[in-house]
Amino acid sequence: MTVDARPTPNPNAYKFTVGRPVGGPASYADAAAAEHPAAAELLAVEGVAGVFLTADFFTVAKTEDADWTVVIPLVLSILKTHYPA
Repeated sequence: MTVDARPTPNPNAYKFTVGRPVGGPASYADAAAAEHPAAAELLAVEGVAGVFLTADFFTVAKTEDADWTVVIPLVLSILKTHYPA
């Protein structure tokens, strides 16, 4: 399965389904404190404010001024590295 990106009702959050268990539930807002390696990488992306993971998906929250057209491709790249098809 490829990584599937979908908007959520919150315009500052996107859901990324990876098709296999990711652990959690866990929520992170600081890359240095993130115990999950993919979450730590996601939080290092400029504009990412938080990561929630559970079941087979990640929800990524962005800062108000971040642009999804920049953030989404970076998130997809990271998740495809951790969860290849």
